Amino acid sequence: MKKTDVLVIGGSAAGLVTALTAKSHNPEIHITVVRKEEQVVVPCGIPYIFGSLESSEQDVIPDAKLEKGGIDLIVDEVTAVDCESNRATTKGGEEIAFDKVVFATGSQPKVPGWLKGSDLDGVYTVPKDKQYLDSFAEQLPHSQKIVVIGGGFIGVEVSDELNKAGKDVTLVEVLPHVLGSVFDDTVAEKAENALKARGVTVKSGSGVKEISGDGKVSGVELQNGERLEADLVVLSMGYEPNTSLAKKAGLELNRFGQIKVDEYMRTDCVDVFAVGDCAQKHDFVTRRDTPSMLASTASAEARIAGINLFKLSVTKNFKGTISVFSTAVGEDAFGVAGLTRSQAEKQHLPVITSKFEGPDRHPGKIPGMHMQMVELVVAKDSGLILGGTATGGLSIGELVNTIGFAIQNNMTIYDLLTTQIGTHPLLTAPPTAYPLIKAAEIAVKQLKK
Repeated sequence: MKKTDVLVIGGSAAGLVTALTAKSHNPEIHITVVRKEEQVVVPCGIPYIFGSLESSEQDVIPDAKLEKGGIDLIVDEVTAVDCESNRATTKGGEEIAFDKVVFATGSQPKVPGWLKGSDLDGVYTVPKDKQYLDSFAEQLPHSQKIVVIGGGFIGVEVSDELNKAGKDVTLVEVLPHVLGSVFDDTVAEKAENALKARGVTVKSGSGVKEISGDGKVSGVELQNGERLEADLVVLSMGYEPNTSLAKKAGLELNRFGQIKVDEYMRTDCVDVFAVGDCAQKHDFVTRRDTPSMLASTASAEARIAGINLFKLSVTKNFKGTISVFSTAVGEDAFGVAGLTRSQAEKQHLPVITSKFEGPDRHPGKIPGMHMQMVELVVAKDSGLILGGTATGGLSIGELVNTIGFAIQNNMTIYDLLTTQIGTHPLLTAPPTAYPLIKAAEIAVKQLKK
């Protein structure tokens, strides 16, 4: 029987960061990571292996960090965990005794049981599985008409990349606009228009009835009666937590199928932790459970778990998921942190919104300038920043992160109003009209009314 101080099940972002953080804080302990995959891909980079990258090899997370950190890596599958005897069994027949175990089993693509034809040859999902993704990519030279079902971030990014690779791409989304579950309508519509301008055909507000074909996919039938021809179909209809192993081990799951954890990422079993897509998420503002799945959130949870495995640090806990999203369609970028206006209204939170748009470089004639828009969602009773949306050029990724920092640190619009910033003509908006601060200034005026 193999013995280890910490067993980490899963080797993607959450598992990797948990192992490295635990080793950094406890250099003397022995850590073992067990994962199914020979190689692990960067989750957020998956869409780009179909266009911007030459192959999935350019999207691989190297194992060198584990090796240099003195962390054992076993390529196998854990099939059972006994939380009472602290034992795990693998598919290869190995038994591992542990002091602590961390479930970092991630998520898997949703394939609705009602969707007829989802098992046809030529129908693919987008999992975090390099071997599967390679088989998907091998079919692309033989496919020209591609239908992507689902207009979330993965669906939009895969559509854009396949279009960039010269394919005839149609994206189908049941909501009024792509990215409609994340952004308010005006921003979602702006993203959809950017996608259309690049050559992707978008069928929004259209539900899928079935996928048709005789053994091999030949088309997609929409609920409105329209039929789309297809050589290949990509299902991008969301992800669900991969928690079958945890359920088998007797761990409690919430209504989203996530493993229940506390703010230290502990389950109800004293020696068992869970991090990443498989673990329970609480919204930072509403405190309700949320199905949000992000590699950045997973990494934050992993750092919390790694620090608290053997000794709790009351100052280092996970206070809730802010859900910081961003994506790009060509040179146009879209991002959001925290709550949108419509999400706040659904939670019956009294809020105001303030918006400012201006150039992201100065003067505005500088080459490469984009108009940058920032909209803040602010608590009406306190001025607390609850969320923010930004659109513009590729620089908005870090701007959205800044809004995330403001939310997490309970900043108000008054704090933003007096924030000191550094600016440069080639890098930022002007100091006299910095959109984030100007949006805060507008919000202050609104609260005075």
